[in-house]
This record gives sequence, structure tokens and C-alpha cells, in this order.
Amino acid sequence: MARKVGVLRFGVFGLAVWILASAAALAQGAVVGLSLSTLNNPFFVALRDGALQAAQKAGIQLVVLDAQDRVDKQVADIEDLVQRRVRVLLVNPTDSAAVVPAIQRANQAGIPVITVDRAASGGKVAYHIASDNVAGGRMAAEFICNLLKGRGKVVELEGIPGTSAARDRGQGFNAYLKEKCPRVTVVARQTANFDRAQGLSVMENILQAQRDIDAVFAHNDEMALGALQAIKASGRKIPVVGFDATPDAVKAVEACEMAATVAQQPAEMGRLAVEKAVELIRGAKAPAQTQFIPVPLKLVTNPRCNW
Repeated sequence: MARKVGVLRFGVFGLAVWILASAAALAQGAVVGLSLSTLNNPFFVALRDGALQAAQKAGIQLVVLDAQDRVDKQVADIEDLVQRRVRVLLVNPTDSAAVVPAIQRANQAGIPVITVDRAASGGKVAYHIASDNVAGGRMAAEFICNLLKGRGKVVELEGIPGTSAARDRGQGFNAYLKEKCPRVTVVARQTANFDRAQGLSVMENILQAQRDIDAVFAHNDEMALGALQAIKASGRKIPVVGFDATPDAVKAVEACEMAATVAQQPAEMGRLAVEKAVELIRGAKAPAQTQFIPVPLKLVTNPRCNW
């Protein structure tokens, strides 16, 4: 009898090992698609690299397509990935609303969708992996409020209209000022589309129009660095706060050229997205409603700087 029990236990253990091995084998060689809004931004390059490292570790193939900040190209890219029957689709939307029909086509094809950094406004999405952009906007506002001792005039450079990142960062920033720091007012608010060159030109125009500016908040570091160029050229010293903690921005903070940047972890976002994709390929059930997986934020400053 004892021998039979031992054989039974070994059989159950062997079955469990076989199931785990089979699940792992399901992911080997599987193809996952990653549609990025742009690779002309170090933040998304880091996100891609984190995803590629995770894909290599899991033994899956990751197909990365760059939408070049064009909605029409991203829709076409996703159509291509759907036609290729990728096992999971990872999307970093160029426009949160415009990407919805493409996501719905992936839904119709039975391909699970995961959004990264920016959310989609519709369609069925299993996971959304991103920083809490509202909290990041509030973090920037709190820093500026303290820096200006509760009183001053601020410029806000907005990201691409229609993206969840621009909407949420602006929402958090302005809500904090309204609730906690009403004497810090936004005297100019313009979009520079997350782009350094546009950040430069927009800030040049604002500097000409606005005599008194005490601080600048840009929805990403590329715009912040462009604004910084314009400020330097004007001969003025204005604290600039960015968002993303890209290498160039961190160097600028260390050199006391930028006041601060809200640090995201793009490589971690890419890694988590691929890991969730692998779980789905191995048979994990997708949540009925989109599950938000937050990636922590922190503020990068330099206490040695005199602002």
C-alpha cells in the first residue's frame, strides 16, 4: 500500500512538473508585437530596451515597430501585427483615442492587448502598465510651489494633445496648484508635443510675450530641455521642471541647469509588459477589466543648487 501511495505521489509530482514545463514551452519562440509611439525620444528607447531584454530572457521574439509619432502609421503598424497573428500586442499609443479602432481589431482577432506608459480610451485592454501620471504632475507642482514659497508665475508646456500622459500630468499639476498653492498661477500654457525643438521655439515665443516667469513645468524632459535652451539664450535664469528623468535631463539637474525632473522607469515598464505577455501566452486568464500596474515615481533634484 505504501508503495502505491509513493507511486501516486510521484505521479502527481511528475504531472505538475510536466504542466509547468509545458506552460514554459508554450512561450518559447512565441511572437509578441510592440507598437511604440516614437523612438526619437530616449524614454521610449529605454522602454524598448527593457522589453527586448525581458523577451530575450523569456525566449520569445519581440517585433518592435516605431510609429514616428504618426497616428496613421501606428494604426497601420498594429494592423500589420494583427495580420502576423502575434500572440500578444503591446501598445504605447500615439493618440489615446485614435488608437482604439486598431485595438478593437486586435480584440476581434483574439489577441490580448497591453498598453504601456499611455492608456487607450477604449477597446479591451488586459493590463495598463504606467507611472501614475496624475501623481507625477502633483509632485512637480508641489516642488515648484515650495521653490517659489507659494507665490509666482509659471509656464506649462503640454505634451501631445489626446495622449493620456499629457492629460494626466496636466491634471495633477493644475489640481495641486488650485488646491494647495493658489498664488502660483499658470500665465502661459502651450503644447510643444513632447518635442525638444518645439519646446525651444514655443518657449522663445513665451519669453518674448511674458515679462515675468518664475518657473516652467514641461510634461516631459525633451520639452524641458528645449525650454532650457531658450531660457539660456535669453540670458535669464528660470527653474525648469521636467518629467521622465532621461539621461540628458538628469545631467542638467546635476549641473544645476534644470531644477528637477520626475523620474519614471521606462525600462521597468517594458520589462513588466513583456512578463505579463508571457504569462498570458502560458495560459494565464486575462482580467475582466483593465488591471493597472503602477511603476513607482520619484523626484530627481540637486540640493546643492541655488534656485
